[in-house]
Amino acid sequence: MAHILKDQKKLLTRVRKIKGQANALEVALEQAKDCTAILQQISAIRGAVNGLMTEVLEHHMREHLGADDISPEARQQELEQVISVLKSYMK
Repeated sequence: MAHILKDQKKLLTRVRKIKGQANALEVALEQAKDCTAILQQISAIRGAVNGLMTEVLEHHMREHLGADDISPEARQQELEQVISVLKSYMK
């Protein structure tokens, strides 16, 4: 978890930007904005979430799966957890 704490400020900044995008989407829907603008906002949010997921996943894999001092059993358990999260994310 140290890898998350190391980049906590950067990750929180990304989350706050996503919240801002979601709020803008809510306003656009309430104001019945053009469908194209709404779709573009949804696409931007999805891209931002995907970027956040990629960054956290990369750090996790480097820290936990790439560690030299991890046993094969622990590495397998970490791998299964990552696979489970990815399957859930891809639904």
